[in-house]
Amino acid sequence: MDSSSERAFTRRRVVGLGLAAIAAPTVLTSARAQQKFTCRIAHTEGIGTPITLGFEKWTGILRERSGGRIDAQHFPAAQLGGLAQALEGSRIGTIQVTTAGPDSEEAIAPEIAAFGGAPGFIYKDEAHVDRVLQGPLGQEVSDIARKKTGVEFVAYGETGFRHILSKRPVNSLETLKGLKIRVPELRIWVDFWKTLGANPTPLPYSEQYSALSTGVIDGLDSDYFSILGFKWHEQAKEVTPTAHWFLPKAVRVNARWLDSLPADLRDMVRASAKEVFAEQRATNRANADKALADLEKLGCKVNRVSEAERAKWAEMTAPLFDQFGSKSPETKAMIEKIRKLA
Repeated sequence: MDSSSERAFTRRRVVGLGLAAIAAPTVLTSARAQQKFTCRIAHTEGIGTPITLGFEKWTGILRERSGGRIDAQHFPAAQLGGLAQALEGSRIGTIQVTTAGPDSEEAIAPEIAAFGGAPGFIYKDEAHVDRVLQGPLGQEVSDIARKKTGVEFVAYGETGFRHILSKRPVNSLETLKGLKIRVPELRIWVDFWKTLGANPTPLPYSEQYSALSTGVIDGLDSDYFSILGFKWHEQAKEVTPTAHWFLPKAVRVNARWLDSLPADLRDMVRASAKEVFAEQRATNRANADKALADLEKLGCKVNRVSEAERAKWAEMTAPLFDQFGSKSPETKAMIEKIRKLA
């Protein structure tokens, strides 16, 4: 090969390599755009409840708006294990999405547990809830969760205020005394009910029906929708509307999985979650009274607690704010921020 031919060959080779280098990112970007991502959504909420219906809707939206790139699969009602398994799975990434009250982070990040309603009577009404969850504080808590637990709170759903379901009528501290009431396996719940004179019994969420039927517990506290969804009303017929604890349901997405998505899918996941669960919250609130009426139709008796009596309960448990706040300066600060928004 003469020198002119060699130079021409070299130029063609350089140009070819340059074009290949330019094209390579495009090829990689295109391949990434077509990559599929599995999204397993698993939680313990009951079939047919507003929060579960919200997740059903979101599952379909994730598939549709991703053009099939996100293979979203929904497993409600503890199909993949109880709350502890769902939480751990969402942290390590074997489950991509779950939901739980922020109180479940009591051991890892107690300031998040305060955001989740601990230690009771912290949220005054739904307007107070919205000022906390949908404002800057809601994003602050999501940032804390990402840093300390490896999950991002992309939205907040809700099941509503919690009330008492029991086998005997409860409408005062005297009638509450000694009641074997199921509580989550968290210290703050035990302290709350002990302070009120009840006999708190820590049990997994999935064991409540059998515990009622066998007499291990006399009652539990929950929202109306879960009482209906899990049919706990079949074993206990006394409902006491107390609204003592509001438990937001954070939509918890594994941060590593979220970060692995292309930017367009990340944005879609966050935006669609906020859209769906804003609708879910509205649906939940619009149907709470109907859910209580449905319980009455199914044979439950409603026992009312007077405002004066309820105020007495709140006053008795008020020292728990200082006790729980002593866990860390961050926890104390979070409680103060929530109460200032009342």
